[in-house]
Amino acid sequence: MPDVLILGGTTEARRLAERLAGRSDLAVTLSLAGRTAHPAALPVPVRSGGFGGVAGLVDYLKAERIDALIDATHPYAAVISANAAQAVRIVGMPLLALRRRPWAKVDGDRWTEVADMNEAVHALGDEPRQVFLALGRKEVAPFAQAPQHHYLVRSVDPIDPPLAVPDAEYIRARGPFGEDDERALLAAHGIDVIVSKNSGGSATYGKIAAARALGIGVIVLRRPTLPDVPAVETVDAALAWLDHALAPQAARGV
Repeated sequence: MPDVLILGGTTEARRLAERLAGRSDLAVTLSLAGRTAHPAALPVPVRSGGFGGVAGLVDYLKAERIDALIDATHPYAAVISANAAQAVRIVGMPLLALRRRPWAKVDGDRWTEVADMNEAVHALGDEPRQVFLALGRKEVAPFAQAPQHHYLVRSVDPIDPPLAVPDAEYIRARGPFGEDDERALLAAHGIDVIVSKNSGGSATYGKIAAARALGIGVIVLRRPTLPDVPAVETVDAALAWLDHALAPQAARGV
């Protein structure tokens, strides 16, 4: 029975695992980085934590006799994606990246694109503003450089330690977030600028649409450069690739 490893932590990884969970011709393991304290329930065996770089991932792939690797990590998880690309070259196995298409700027969007969080801090300017940080908890620390702003911070897990500024509020919530709810949140807190990654997908696009409707600016972190490997944008395409990659080991079309 072929063994498949999914590098996850995204909605797409969960949906792929759900589609594969009922198959009797494959053994599937989903790997999480371990950064979320209470991840959503998953239908396949889960491992949590890093591998220890390229060498550690190579050792795992060999020890577990993995036959195919699917990188369904977040578009900003550039390190693990690079490690996966190197590891499969060493081991000699098929790799697919399941990557969300980035959001595209449309008429009415007021985007300022930046390369990193320090540039995002600079883009906020010197005058005090009402800032919504829609980021992972590991990305908020640089904003302590600009304590003049009021920050509304939303994350799945607590921000620990809290942001070192005099005026910050925290919301713990897990998406998806609809446009109407996001519009109400932005209006209730008087937000005049959002800082966000270009995550893609529909689960967190609500804040982008809400910002457009309200005329609010968005500081958008550009996506990192990812390895040049075979890639698809949908779970269906990933399933088709997997059946082809593992044939004749896996029954195609099951």
